[in-house]
Amino acid sequence: MKLDESLNVFRTPLEPCSTDPVTGFFRIGFCDTSDDDHGSHTVCALMTEEFLAYSKYVGNDLSTPKEEHGFPGLKAGDHWCLCAGRFLQAYNEGFAPKVRLQSTHIKALEIVPLEYLKEMAIDLQ
Repeated sequence: MKLDESLNVFRTPLEPCSTDPVTGFFRIGFCDTSDDDHGSHTVCALMTEEFLAYSKYVGNDLSTPKEEHGFPGLKAGDHWCLCAGRFLQAYNEGFAPKVRLQSTHIKALEIVPLEYLKEMAIDLQ
């Protein structure tokens, strides 16, 4: 499986999102993507209690460990490569988490407008 070019939303080299816990569709710590990543796990998001509760409410429990999948469960303060569509849904409903733009893959822009990501950025200068 071939990775798409590792660029962030600014068209510069993609920075790591998290290695503790190890995130990303490929579990390499980056929000890299490919044609196999149907969920577009491209938005590097900072987990909050509010977002984790929201995500669980809409059917994607990110806080409960799933040992059989090697998933440790997330807690507030963790960074995670979030599906772009889930980010957009959360944004539209007022529950979007903060994001690291330098670690958000350029492919996220196919789903999420850059202005939404910038509004929620923790690394915008």
